Amino acid sequence: MARGGQQMTRVHYKGKNDDFFVFLDSVEDFKKWLKDSTVPLAQVVRSFKVFCTHKHGNQGMYDAASNADLDNEFGTHVDAEVIEKILREGTLTEGHMVERNGPRNDANGGWTSGINNQGGGHQ
Repeated sequence: MARGGQQMTRVHYKGKNDDFFVFLDSVEDFKKWLKDSTVPLAQVVRSFKVFCTHKHGNQGMYDAASNADLDNEFGTHVDAEVIEKILREGTLTEGHMVERNGPRNDANGGWTSGINNQGGGHQ
């Protein structure tokens, strides 16, 4: 996970009850994967973790989505299945990790974004 102030790219999925996202390792590989799903997901995403904002929208604080969060939104908590849906139906978003001082849990980061609608059609 990047440290505060660094550029990060993620795919944001606006669900019925919450906002979910995954961080990308490579935008180029993400675009390849959209056209050819034989590109390994491990090449596309930074990790097999899905994050949510707990109804705080596309910006601000977030943490790892629980199995219950994923089951309620996607009908499954199988990481690969959820990540594929987010990648296919979400929106590519670029932003910066918010700089924070002192010890912190990277999963509880802050986010500022410039929305870039280059991903899927779900917003």
